[in-house]
Amino acid sequence: MNIWEKMICRILLLIILTSCVSGSFVVNVTQTCYQAEENHNITLEWTFTTKPDRSTKTLNVLCELITERTDSVLYRVQEGVEVSESQDEKFSGRVESDKDALREGRIRLQLFRLRTDDSGLYLCELNTDYGFGSARCRLSISASDDPKRPSPTVNTQPESRGWLNLYPLLILPAAALLIKLCYKIIKRKHNLNLNSHRLGSECSEAVVNLNNSDATHLAASLEATSIIF
Repeated sequence: MNIWEKMICRILLLIILTSCVSGSFVVNVTQTCYQAEENHNITLEWTFTTKPDRSTKTLNVLCELITERTDSVLYRVQEGVEVSESQDEKFSGRVESDKDALREGRIRLQLFRLRTDDSGLYLCELNTDYGFGSARCRLSISASDDPKRPSPTVNTQPESRGWLNLYPLLILPAAALLIKLCYKIIKRKHNLNLNSHRLGSECSEAVVNLNNSDATHLAASLEATSIIF
């Protein structure tokens, strides 16, 4: 058997052994789909095979949120120790892990104050000295109205007060205009009465003058007639 045949046999043996080891290590999700509302909390959970004679120090975990735009690290464990520095900024202060559950073969991650951009595919990859595996679940966050935010209402009270403040400004000019109009009407009526009185006096004087003139003319006519006869 030449060197190439030995190399091929070793590669095949390595593949077979890896398949056997991987088959004894299984990673699952307790729920494939999660649904929640914005600002609520939720717990995502994965399970994996454990061995009593193996320590968690050989455990490496990487959980990520996978979206069309980018991948964000949700949770990471390196050689049995949680590495919070690797966590994405958007999850900072919003993720809490159960360390006791990790020793029991469970990854329990509680995500607080959910946001709509938390929606997506959550993938956890586990690697140990006795196998590796991965499992994924999907989380959908729906937007909801915040009950703490009061709905906007129309307040008509300030407008009413505004109109009340404008009433004096509107009434005073109107009252002044009305008084001025009444004064003009009264003055005009007084002038009409005065002119009417003057006209009557002038007419009376004219009649008297006319009567006196007629009487004088009549006396002169009679006197002329008597002279003729």
